[in-house]
Amino acid sequence: MSLTVIILFVPVLVLILLLANALLATHRPDSEKVTPYESGFSPFLGQTRAPFSIQYYLVAVLFLLFDLEVLLLYPIAVSLYTVSTYGFVIAIIFFIVLTLGFVYEISVGALYFTDQRSSIKPSNSINMTSTKTS
Repeated sequence: MSLTVIILFVPVLVLILLLANALLATHRPDSEKVTPYESGFSPFLGQTRAPFSIQYYLVAVLFLLFDLEVLLLYPIAVSLYTVSTYGFVIAIIFFIVLTLGFVYEISVGALYFTDQRSSIKPSNSINMTSTKTS
């Protein structure tokens, strides 16, 4: 009985909310909103494969990793009374390893979005003007 109610209720609720949104929401499209890409680049004006930094992928992967860590906090907190000391120690080890990984990421600068290539100075720079050949 309850599953049938849910199967019938959810599509009706979805249709009601979609109609309410279409009727009540203000629509002010501008040039950025009607483009097919969220970045605002038009695919008809030239090359659509604009280069961008790999750090965006890195931050996305790191976000997923730590999002999964937070996702695992709830089951551990709920079952903390039923697992023994062994389960608690394993959970603490898991979170310590993830915390050490996060500290390492911060220390190597993985989360900085600045272009650091311009700040790299060669360690053994040779002055080319003083080595002229006669």
